[in-house]
Amino acid sequence: MNGNHAMRKYHFLIALIVILLDRLTKWWIANTIAVGNTVPVLPGFFRLTHVQNRGAAFGLFDDSPTQFKIGALILFSIIALVVVTVLLWKNSHEFTVTGVGLSLVLGGAVGNLWDRLFTHHVVDFLDFYIGPYHWPAFNVADAAIVSGAILLVSEIVFAKNPKQEAKTI
Repeated sequence: MNGNHAMRKYHFLIALIVILLDRLTKWWIANTIAVGNTVPVLPGFFRLTHVQNRGAAFGLFDDSPTQFKIGALILFSIIALVVVTVLLWKNSHEFTVTGVGLSLVLGGAVGNLWDRLFTHHVVDFLDFYIGPYHWPAFNVADAAIVSGAILLVSEIVFAKNPKQEAKTI
């Protein structure tokens, strides 16, 4: 590994940590909480709920009857993995917000793809709610993907224009 890409290992380490945390937490939920059961953690705000999501993130398309849904989700995940991996590979010369964002997306995408390939559903369990207002259950992989996407968007929105940087020097 040459000096230009010395940070590459850290970016891929972040992705690996996300994958391991995702696998471990999903395994723990699947082995301790029956499907559909709930364990209150912070009553009125947060609980662990074992959900088998056959759709996309946050249960989108879960009720879709199409027989091609799993295949389409797997194909989309593989395409996203290839794109993110290439971007991360090409942009790993520094440890940046972009690199961390891509690493989180990569780890999360692998975590959910693993489930879809081997069980045809994703285990979701983080369940936040306030009174009647309820966010769909999600998992560590979903949280990493959303966090990574927020980092990437913030990097784009708040990026300094090279002309503005030249003026401040």
